[in-house]
Amino acid sequence: MDMMTLWHLTGWEFAALAFAALLVGFSKTAVSGANTVSLAIFAAVLPARASTGVLLPILIAGDVLAVLTYRRHAHWPTLWRLFPAVAAGVVVGTFFLMWADDEAVGTSIGAILLLMAAVTVWRRAADRAAQAAVDAEGDPGGRSGRSGRSGPEEITSRAGRIKARSYGVLGGFTTMVANAGGPVMSLYLLSAGFRKLGFLGTSAFFFLIVNTSKVPFSVGLGLIDAESLLLDAALVLFVVPGALLGKWAVSRINQQLFERLVIAATVVGGVQLLVR
Repeated sequence: MDMMTLWHLTGWEFAALAFAALLVGFSKTAVSGANTVSLAIFAAVLPARASTGVLLPILIAGDVLAVLTYRRHAHWPTLWRLFPAVAAGVVVGTFFLMWADDEAVGTSIGAILLLMAAVTVWRRAADRAAQAAVDAEGDPGGRSGRSGRSGPEEITSRAGRIKARSYGVLGGFTTMVANAGGPVMSLYLLSAGFRKLGFLGTSAFFFLIVNTSKVPFSVGLGLIDAESLLLDAALVLFVVPGALLGKWAVSRINQQLFERLVIAATVVGGVQLLVR
């Protein structure tokens, strides 16, 4: 089947998917929250279940570019702590996809998007409050002066292990069902004390490994097939310029404004899927 008519795509619909693929590349090397916009676009243009299968190879291509860019900054102890819980979440998400129809998947994606938008808003408010408290105390611990550190503060307490497992299971489930594990993992990595480069390097390896491990499950569920890969072959070309743009913009972008736009687009996409 011709890739331009797959699922009866119009030129505008293909252009929207191409923009979403470019945004995937950008998010992998700059702002991970932009992935939720790509997810909303794919789920709006394609059938909800099919969209997860088409998007997965696009995400993996972006992950490869992110690993090549930030591979020296990954924190492997954090990754090993997360993987068992993530695997459990992926298995739960796979069983959900075995019985969920297109409407259930679309509703789930919409609900997940709105939940992640709410979590992001909460995270930003908490970060502002924490920074205000540090400023008021004169930064006695020197925390704000450690911007060059790429690794996290170690979390070895029982509460820290419980938090890692909780985020891991939720991240595995959301990434399997809706490819929406990014906001969950972003929140965990930020709460663990990662700085920008450590955050990007660790998340790059995390999603490359997790997304690659999802491929057999997606193939078994019929979400990835020859037709979806044909469309991926056309869309993956747009990931590279997006990644290059993200690498250039990561130290220049107005993060606060972009996050507001991402949250707004995520809410619109989530609402659209819920009422679709």
